Amino acid sequence: MSNTKPTASFGYRDVPEAEKEALVREVFSSVARRYDLMNDLMSGGIHRLWKDAMVAWLDPRPGRRVLDVAGGTGDIAFRIAETARARGGAAEIVVCDINADMLGEGVRRARARGEAALSWVCGDAECLPVPDASMDAYTIAFGIRNVTHIDVALREARRVLRPGGRFLCLEFSRVEAPGLDALYDAYSMHVLPRLGQAVAGDGEAYRYLAESIRRFPPQQDFARMIEQAGLSRVKVRNLTGGIAALHSAWRI
Repeated sequence: MSNTKPTASFGYRDVPEAEKEALVREVFSSVARRYDLMNDLMSGGIHRLWKDAMVAWLDPRPGRRVLDVAGGTGDIAFRIAETARARGGAAEIVVCDINADMLGEGVRRARARGEAALSWVCGDAECLPVPDASMDAYTIAFGIRNVTHIDVALREARRVLRPGGRFLCLEFSRVEAPGLDALYDAYSMHVLPRLGQAVAGDGEAYRYLAESIRRFPPQQDFARMIEQAGLSRVKVRNLTGGIAALHSAWRI
């Protein structure tokens, strides 16, 4: 019998599975107040357009129930709420994040915006505090690569979706545009940690984030994982040459 303990990736390191959650929590607690800055550095500011594209593809309607996972700072939830209201009514949106500091930042932003229509829940993407088949949509942006067991998180997404419910994931991905891949790799692995240290005072957090992108499955491999979790009609849209990608699926 092997005594080897299971491991999980934390950037380029393999760490004991039991330790990954705390390590990721430390990273995001460090950058919670600088979340927009983090994504600006990692995407050159284009993450704002990607998030707009995500919500446009989701096409939220009044009365829909949406669970936004790993969305503590509210970036996606605010967009969903505004889009639904523009169409004549409110959507019911629950923001779930495992990190209390990220949730605290989201609540602070919601108060500053006068946004009172959101619910905030501290919970794990691998064990969501949400009833079966209770959501019309499940969204997750730049969060799924940080969970310990991606396959478990995907099965949880299917569990909480009602039949006919929509899964939509935005994540940094594998660059497919010729020439852009080498430029982006050099930027993210060599420039980004230095910028993170200079601007945010935490180069190691940004190094982990860049490395975690490299360890995340390419677009088609992730699409297969979504299908294996029991979701159907998987579609992929590359954004900015594949620096990020949107994955859409449905619970049939």
